Amino acid sequence: MPTLRTAMSAASSALDVQRARLEVAVSNLANAESTRSEAGGPYRRREVALTAVDQTGDGGSFGVQVSGILEDQSPFVKRFDPSHQDAGPDGFVDMPNVDVPQEMVDMLGAARAYQANLAAITMIRDTVQRALEIGRS
Repeated sequence: MPTLRTAMSAASSALDVQRARLEVAVSNLANAESTRSEAGGPYRRREVALTAVDQTGDGGSFGVQVSGILEDQSPFVKRFDPSHQDAGPDGFVDMPNVDVPQEMVDMLGAARAYQANLAAITMIRDTVQRALEIGRS
């Protein structure tokens, strides 16, 4: 049966996930123009893969965690820029598969989800505090 402790744990695990989503989105934005990566070729957009976590032991999933950071395998964007150092013989440069507006939307969504989970933790903490005050009187 879900308890306040379970709810607090679920919201806490969601904070970690949203932080990871923000970090990945920031990395994607920072590398949106990177035509050279460690692996060779342009930077590939990264995504956060999530998994549900059973924190209760009775089969109920009351949490979430990052199961991995995956590279987006969608094709690179071709940009015509014959003066670029990485341009091919046809004058086109393979650019990262990062869509800047989409990354901004992802960042905003992660930030709002982080705020919502923080508000939930605050509400749970306040509820426990009030219950303790009632118990004292």
